Amino acid sequence: MHDLVHVTAVEVVGEHRLRLSFDNGSAGEVEFGDDDWGGVFDPLKDPAYFAQVELDSEIGTIVWPNGADIAPETLHLWATRGRDRQAA
Repeated sequence: MHDLVHVTAVEVVGEHRLRLSFDNGSAGEVEFGDDDWGGVFDPLKDPAYFAQVELDSEIGTIVWPNGADIAPETLHLWATRGRDRQAA
C-alpha cells in the first residue's frame, strides 16, 4: 500500500529530468530520458514539450498541456527510492 502523498513543487533540471517536492517533506529527482514514450506521453519525447510540465495543486501531481499526468504516489516512489527499485 502506498502512502497518500501529493506533489507540492516541480522544477525541470534536465532535458527529461524533474526535481519534485512532496507534502510529507521529501524531495528527489526523477529521470525520464530512457522512457519508451507512447500514447498520451508521446509528445514528452520533445524536451521543449517535456519542460512545459506544471504542478496541478488541485489533484496534487504534475501535468502536461495535453492532460498527461502521473500518479503522485508513483512519482514519490521514483523520487525517493529510484525507478529501477520500484515494483510494478
